[in-house]
Amino acid sequence: MGRTLSPVVRAFVWLWVISNVVLFVWILFTSLKSSGEVFGSPFKLPTSPEWTNYESAWSVSEMGQGFFNSVVIVTAASVTTIVLAAPTAYMLTRGGTRTAGPLTGFFAVGMGIPIQAVIVPVFVLMQNISMTFNEAFGWWDDRISLSAIYVATSLPFAIFLLTGFFRTLPGEIEEAAALDGAGGIRIFAQIMLPLAQPGLITAFILTVISLWNETLLALMLITDTEQYTLPQALLGLYQTMQYTSNWGGLFAGVVIVILPIIAVYIWLSRRIMEGMTLGAGK
Repeated sequence: MGRTLSPVVRAFVWLWVISNVVLFVWILFTSLKSSGEVFGSPFKLPTSPEWTNYESAWSVSEMGQGFFNSVVIVTAASVTTIVLAAPTAYMLTRGGTRTAGPLTGFFAVGMGIPIQAVIVPVFVLMQNISMTFNEAFGWWDDRISLSAIYVATSLPFAIFLLTGFFRTLPGEIEEAAALDGAGGIRIFAQIMLPLAQPGLITAFILTVISLWNETLLALMLITDTEQYTLPQALLGLYQTMQYTSNWGGLFAGVVIVILPIIAVYIWLSRRIMEGMTLGAGK
């Protein structure tokens, strides 16, 4: 039987959830206030919703372009991470080689290395790659560099997570498929991947969440304002709003940043539960 949370822990969990919901609702209402209301009545509802705050936040610091860049970079990096992590995790758990255990531990160690510890060599490496491509082809997009680094930093956690998930899948299914003449690639693609769908979606969600709000690598690698990600555009909006005093617009920018990831999490978390229920039913 599984352990249940103690009343004290359960109370702290609910307190944490409620505080986050209350904070988000407060930010949402504040984004509809004028600058005078933000400071004059911070805990009251807006008297007249200022929907123009979202318009100014979207246009002043080019948050629209930043939103597009973030969607492209994060989606490409997350999909690439899962595409690379899934077969790697499968081979580590089902390959039966002696190096599987040490390699799994190697990826686990990779999760404990903070990006701040390797930010300088990463920056130098990406600068060299950029210069090489510029000299050879006369073109390079720093968003490609950022996406590649996102994949490299996300792979250890995704592989570690999927390794644990593939271990829970029954081996009898693979044996039955092998007896029917299915090869290793077919077993993985047509049998194991569908069974691992909940784990794949979970790894995808957590990768998207971790990359969507990432700022340090973006600040280091991207200098062109047209290539700014959404967190970079939000920083630019903060600097602009300091001079215009449009604090409602600043809170509107915060909502623009966090609302999409909340929506994606709610949408895909339901699919996780549905996938787990279907798997249990089968």
